[in-house]
Amino acid sequence: MKYASEDQEGPAAEHAAGPAASAPGQTEQVGGRAAGTVPAAPHDEQQGTRNKVARSILDHGPSTAAELALRLELTQAAVRRHLDALAADGVVEPREKRVYGTRGRGRPARAFALTDCGRDAFDQAYDQLATDALRWIAQSAGGGKEGEAAVAAFARARFAAQAEGYRTAVEAAGPEARTEALAKALTADGYAATARSAPNPQLGEQLCQHHCPVAHVAERYPQLCEAETEVFSRLLGTHVQRLATIAHGDGVCTTFVPKAGAGKAAHRTPGTTKTTTASASTAGRNPA
Repeated sequence: MKYASEDQEGPAAEHAAGPAASAPGQTEQVGGRAAGTVPAAPHDEQQGTRNKVARSILDHGPSTAAELALRLELTQAAVRRHLDALAADGVVEPREKRVYGTRGRGRPARAFALTDCGRDAFDQAYDQLATDALRWIAQSAGGGKEGEAAVAAFARARFAAQAEGYRTAVEAAGPEARTEALAKALTADGYAATARSAPNPQLGEQLCQHHCPVAHVAERYPQLCEAETEVFSRLLGTHVQRLATIAHGDGVCTTFVPKAGAGKAAHRTPGTTKTTTASASTAGRNPA
């Protein structure tokens, strides 16, 4: 779940039984929708309000339903419904509200806090941090070719460590199922990967990654794509060819995996004129 920034969020008004005060600058709700406006789709309106509930917790820390209702000018019943939905999605979790001083009688109020998953759903500066770190590595190595080599060494070490988590699954699969096993392992890591037949099934298959968590960084440092391709080659026990990458502007990262025993022709795909090995891959590199 990815939350939009505040200026992109949907309406925060929640329809409830009985009148409720309108937020400053908002049109008063009449009969469940703003007078003189086109009613928003119920799902979009609910999602927009949930985004605001989560954002309020991010800005103010763990909050009770009463505190959120006051801030967002919603009923507590409406806030609880959204909190239940966010908790079911793993975005927030209930905690016992910390009380300073003497605790009153009765059950302590529950405060809701964002989970790690909930925090990750908001825009964060991880891409910029990673880019700055790789730039520092390159500069510390002297820049130029030495700097590029240092970034490449880091990328190979990173993906080699990541590959250890995939190796067991791949090696446990039969030769014909290894690409599928790798796709499932990548999916578990957030790459939304699939395996499918190549245009010519006799030559091989394609490993497709529909999401890349480091796409923005790889756009600047294609060594990440190259190191990943090398890891795929070692895990699958064959030369592979990177055909497209999200970092290069393609919709999907696509890697051609030749079929075992297909011969030299398996190292080619329709439209190519030469064999490309993983180590020679430059997929993802933007034209200078």
